[in-house]
Amino acid sequence: MSELLRIDLNCDLGESFGNYKLGMDDEVIPHVTSVNVACGYHGGDPMVMEKTVRMAVKHGTAIGAHPSFPDLMGFGRRDMKLTRDEAYAYVKYQLGALYAFVKSAGGELQHLKAHGALYNMAGKDMDMAMALATAIRDFDSQMLLLGLPNSKMEEAAAECGIGYVSEFFADRAYNDDGSLVNRKLEGSVIHDSDLACQRVLRMVRDNEVVTYTGNVLKLNCKSVCVHGDNAEAVRFVQKIREALKNEGVEAANMKKVLGK
Repeated sequence: MSELLRIDLNCDLGESFGNYKLGMDDEVIPHVTSVNVACGYHGGDPMVMEKTVRMAVKHGTAIGAHPSFPDLMGFGRRDMKLTRDEAYAYVKYQLGALYAFVKSAGGELQHLKAHGALYNMAGKDMDMAMALATAIRDFDSQMLLLGLPNSKMEEAAAECGIGYVSEFFADRAYNDDGSLVNRKLEGSVIHDSDLACQRVLRMVRDNEVVTYTGNVLKLNCKSVCVHGDNAEAVRFVQKIREALKNEGVEAANMKKVLGK
C-alpha cells in the first residue's frame, strides 16, 4: 500500500433534533477526520448544529455540510420530485445555515455531502448532481463535493470546476453498478466490524469491493464513510483506523489527502 499514504474517514453526524437523539456524535468525532453535519432538513436543529460544529472544531475535525430533501419525518430517505432550481435553492439554503455556525466557531467548510435520497438521486440524475455542484461553486468554489465514484456527481463537479472526492462505504453493500443496496434489503447494512475492516483494506489495497451479488467492482476512493447512526459506529471507526495504521496508511482529512 505504499502508493496510498493517506485516506479520509468521514461520518454523518448532528442528526439529532429536539428530544430525538440519534447517533453517538461525542464518541465518534475524535476518531474521524471529516464530519458531515446535518443542516436541519432531515435531522439536526440549531442547538445540535451548534454543538456538533464546536465539537468538530475542538478536535480539529474537518467539517462538511450534509444537506437533504426537506423531509424530516422521512429522515430524508424518500425520493422527491424537484426541479433542478428547487434542489439548488434547498442545498444553498442549508449551506448558509450551517456556515453561520461554522464561521462563528472559527472553522471552515471543507466539503458537501448530500444525504439519503438526494445523494442516491444525484448519483444517477444529472439535474440533481448539477444542483449540488452549482450550489457549491456559487457558495465557495474551494469546497469539495463528496460522493460515489464514477457517478453523475463526479461529472457535475468536473463540469463546474470544483474538487471531487469519491467515498467508500465501510458498512453498506454495493450493487454491481456502484450504487448502494436499498436499505430495505437484508444485508444492505454491514454490522460485522471485522468484515468492514476487510472491505476497507481491500479497497485501499486493490481498489475493489465484492458486490451484493458476489461480483467484484473496481473503484478508487479517497474517503471512507462510517455511519453515525450505526450502533457499531465507534467500534467500526476505531478498528478501521487501527487496521489502516498497521498497513502504514495515515487517516487525514480530504484536503490533506488531496494535497491541498
